[in-house]
Amino acid sequence: MMGPSHALSGAAAWLAGSWALDTFAGYSQSPLAVAVGATVCAGGALLPDLDLSGKVTRNQGGATVARTFGVFSLFVAEVIEKFSLGIYTATRLSRDPRRNNGHRTFTHTLPFAALVGWGTTALATHYGKWAVVGIIFFMAGLALRGLFDEWAERAGWVIVTLCSAAIALFTAARLPGDRGYPMLGFAVGVGCFVHLLGDIITSAGVPILWPIPTGRRMWRMVGVPNGIAVRVGGKTETIVLRTAFTVVALLAIAAMFAPGLLHRFELDAWARER
Repeated sequence: MMGPSHALSGAAAWLAGSWALDTFAGYSQSPLAVAVGATVCAGGALLPDLDLSGKVTRNQGGATVARTFGVFSLFVAEVIEKFSLGIYTATRLSRDPRRNNGHRTFTHTLPFAALVGWGTTALATHYGKWAVVGIIFFMAGLALRGLFDEWAERAGWVIVTLCSAAIALFTAARLPGDRGYPMLGFAVGVGCFVHLLGDIITSAGVPILWPIPTGRRMWRMVGVPNGIAVRVGGKTETIVLRTAFTVVALLAIAAMFAPGLLHRFELDAWARER
C-alpha cells in the first residue's frame, strides 16, 4: 500500500479503538489525547517503510516517508535498510533468496512492531518530557507526510519539520503523564501492526511469520493471491480503502465527542432560558 493509505489506516484504527475503549471499557480520553494518539499511530503506520532508502546526498529516491525530514530522514532510512538487510542475511535459510536490499524484511515483522512500541514507552518513561517531545515530533512528521502527501511534497521538508515541531511543543506539556507515556508506545506499535496488515493484502506480502522457519525458509512472504490482491496505487486502494478509512475515522470521532458537545449545547441553552 502507498503512504497515504497506510497513514489513514493507522489513524482510523486508533480512533476506532479509542471509541471501543470508551464505549465498552469506560476508558475515556481527552480530545487532545485522542488526537495525539491518532497522529502517532498514523506516523507509526508509516514507520516500517523507513527500510527503503534513497540517494541521501541528493534527497531523492526511497520511500516517500523517508524524505519527511530531507537528507536527515533519508540517512536514517539508509541505516535502517542496511541493518534490516544484515538481519535478513544473518538469519536466512537455504530456500530464502539472496537480497541486495532490506526492504520488507525486519521492519515488516511482528517483533519489530513490538520492539518499537516497547522502546517508545521505555524512552518516554525514562527520559520524560523531552523524550515525549522528540517522539511526537518524529511521528507527527511521518503522519503529516502520509496524510497530506501532496501538500508535504509542495511545501518541502523544512515546512514539514517546522509543523512537526509546533505540534510536539503544543501537545507534549498537555498530555497527562500517567496515560500519555504508555499510550504513545502503544500507538506506535499499533501503527506498525496496521502497516503489516495493509501490506499483507497486496500480492508482495510481508514476512509476518518471522522468526518461525517454514519449509527451510525463514523469510516467507505472506500475502493474498494475485486474483484478490489489492494493487498498489489502484482504484481499490485509492478510492475504496481510503474512503472506508476516512468514514471509520469520522464516525469514531462523532461517536466519541458529538454526544458531549450536544449535551453542553443543551445545558448552555437551558442556562440562557433561566
